[in-house]
Amino acid sequence: MGQKFSELCDQHIQFISEQKVYFVGTAAEKGSVNLSPKGGDSLRVINSKEIAWLNLTGSGNESASHVLLNPRMTLMFCAFEGKPLILRAYGKAKVLHQTDNKWDEYSSKFPASVAARQIFVLDISLVQSSCGMSVPYFSYDGDRDDLANWSKKQGREGIEKYWVKKNQKSIDGFETEIVERAGITDVQPSNV
Repeated sequence: MGQKFSELCDQHIQFISEQKVYFVGTAAEKGSVNLSPKGGDSLRVINSKEIAWLNLTGSGNESASHVLLNPRMTLMFCAFEGKPLILRAYGKAKVLHQTDNKWDEYSSKFPASVAARQIFVLDISLVQSSCGMSVPYFSYDGDRDDLANWSKKQGREGIEKYWVKKNQKSIDGFETEIVERAGITDVQPSNV
């Protein structure tokens, strides 16, 4: 049954490396709680106390706004095949943008993508495992390439315009700092 750990052990790291999808949970002090599924080659275990994940451009930017207001973050990994297991990593996260000092250090760990928006770095304070015995089996058929195709079609200029139009505020109206911290200078005011 459930166990608590102060950091990831080798078995946890191996389990994480085998997962095709993971989930990110964030929340500010008020407003909506965000839970986002993530996939592709977008997560790295840096060490037993640190995980980084690459946030690609999408319709919302909730994690960025939440982490700026309250750095709490939970990452959840769930076995959909083999032995049942749910693994959660809790901690405080920081968000890196392309103009930040550590961007190059962390971005070099991921495949290059025109859609790269932010990198989140989770400093782990607690790891919890639980049984996952009621989680159904699913088979993995492959990654979707829809976002990669859309991003390539947009190009860098199109992606930045999308950030200005759609990614400056959370659904609760909280700032994401995407424009300022990405170094975008040609900006029309957003009414999002």
